[in-house]
Amino acid sequence: MNVTIKTLGLAAAMTLAAAPAMAQEKLKIGLLLTLSGPSAILGQHARDGFQLAMKDLGGKLGGRDVEVIVVDDELKPDVAVTKVKGLLERDKVDFVVGPIFSNVAVATHKPIVDSKTFYISVNAGPSNLAGKSCNPYFFATSYQNDQNHEVLGKVAQDRGYKKVYLLAPNYQAGKDALAGFKRHYKGEVVEESYVPLNTLDFQSELAKIASMQPDAIFTFMPGGMGVNLVKQYRAAGLADRIPFLSAFTVDETNLPAQQDAAIGMLSGSNWAPNLDTPENKKFVAAYEAAYNTVPASYAMHAYDAALLIDSALKATGGKTDDKDALRAAIQKADFKSLRGDFKFGANGFPIQDFYLVKAAKRSDGKLETEVVEKVFDDYTDAYAKECAATN
Repeated sequence: MNVTIKTLGLAAAMTLAAAPAMAQEKLKIGLLLTLSGPSAILGQHARDGFQLAMKDLGGKLGGRDVEVIVVDDELKPDVAVTKVKGLLERDKVDFVVGPIFSNVAVATHKPIVDSKTFYISVNAGPSNLAGKSCNPYFFATSYQNDQNHEVLGKVAQDRGYKKVYLLAPNYQAGKDALAGFKRHYKGEVVEESYVPLNTLDFQSELAKIASMQPDAIFTFMPGGMGVNLVKQYRAAGLADRIPFLSAFTVDETNLPAQQDAAIGMLSGSNWAPNLDTPENKKFVAAYEAAYNTVPASYAMHAYDAALLIDSALKATGGKTDDKDALRAAIQKADFKSLRGDFKFGANGFPIQDFYLVKAAKRSDGKLETEVVEKVFDDYTDAYAKECAATN
């Protein structure tokens, strides 16, 4: 295996390399992820998922040796833009893979696609990038932001919840989350509350919920925000009275910290560790063996991103200079996704299945989300029709 992994801004670079290869012959991948602060765990799962894929692929993508350059966007759009310019101008990367957060995706989108570099998102899926601002150099192996939230909107509607309290952080993905929920939920929204990004104390919101007594709450609260919200919700005695519906709030990045406080809470997802495909079973076992934790969807999407790039380069004979040929090969998505059904729509976003999942404790004591039921089959995002490529 001959893959070099560099982490910029950290103390040391890790190299997984055998025989040396000329630097100019290596394919260069820039991993742009949030790796510090309260939400660092999300980026860590994505980084580890991509690196596991590189190991499983023998350190090559499309037959080419690879140099992976890892940068921490610090969840700061201005910092991310500066680091992206370094990846493009200094490192001359062939692909940028990431990011986690939508404000970073929006800020870095223009410099990346303007340079005619392919940008593969492993999480962020802002509505504008799926719709009016879609671009042939931007693809997502994840989803459009609204979609996991739409799962809970449909579930809340189908279960007859008359009144729901909505809660999200005040940035693009938070707004997309609540828009997604409301796309299928037609009952009364008793409160639509936005809190600053990285809020960790939710006592005022919990007091409102206790006072209003909705039939359920729906929230999008990733990373450390989700850990604190779930613990505080359970401690306030609300979990046994008011159903807690969420996306990216109760998942494998947060469950090790949330522990029993999260058990039974329902979420929406395009995947779960117990999803029954041969590829997924192998991936989950390998990830747990390598990192001693249950993988989250961020890790799965990043693993798939490596498989996607590998499949595209195999189709082009390892060449990246013919952008049209490379784009066509990416669009074809000729690989076995860990989630099963997967293909790209004309806007570069996946058409895939979505599930209601539940936090549960396994027989070995580890917590994971598990599939309850399929809610959407081969689902296309709501903004694809606004993309010029689809018209």
